[in-house]
Amino acid sequence: MSTSVVADTSALIGRSLKHILRSPDTIITTAVMPIAIMLLFVYVFGGAIQTGTASYVDYLLPGILLITIASGVAYTSYRLFLDLQGGIVERFQSMPIARSSVLWSHVLTSLVANLVSLAIVVGAALLMGFRSGADVFAWLGVTGILVLFTLALTWLAVIAGLAAKSVDGASAFSYPLIFLPFLSSAFVPTDTMPGPVRWFAENQPVTPIVNSIRALLAGTPVGGELWIALGWCTGILIVAAMIATRLYNRRLR
Repeated sequence: MSTSVVADTSALIGRSLKHILRSPDTIITTAVMPIAIMLLFVYVFGGAIQTGTASYVDYLLPGILLITIASGVAYTSYRLFLDLQGGIVERFQSMPIARSSVLWSHVLTSLVANLVSLAIVVGAALLMGFRSGADVFAWLGVTGILVLFTLALTWLAVIAGLAAKSVDGASAFSYPLIFLPFLSSAFVPTDTMPGPVRWFAENQPVTPIVNSIRALLAGTPVGGELWIALGWCTGILIVAAMIATRLYNRRLR
């Protein structure tokens, strides 16, 4: 980014963060649902699920973190849709502001808000007994994967916000993303699933991402799944960003 783009994006991020600070329930609401799911599975279903780990919350947490992100990015789509409908984006275009800074401000605001939500969920997991054998570098690896995953899903949210015809439509895109971890290794090992479901679970992006985060948190070797996870996140990010940018430019012609 050029200096002007960085300055414009920073100013618009400040605007978006002020909206979030005036409505902190956005972050709280984003974290509440994943925590509720974690409580349900650990204390209600956990005793009946065999994962081969000493603590089910240790096994479960990576999937819950991805659900947190999928839930949080819906607000990006919602806020972008409201900006477009309210005419503020067109007003920005009449000012000496870099065009790309509008989208980047929403994306980076989403990243900040989701990192806060993830910290809240990890704090809840610690209270529930989560413990990690990860060193500093492993935690940095986990953070890097979560940041990349957040950026990838956020650009998908930007596409939804640009293409939506209603507020409900802008937010509804996240429902399949929230459901996807349930059809992965996030809650149970994939080898316990019936054939077709197992094939889907082992060949969709969430499973290698969850397995990589789980291995890093446990302090065990990650293996080749890390590269598959990074490939999925990077590919989704690049394709979604290209489509979103094209839709944005076409809408503002």
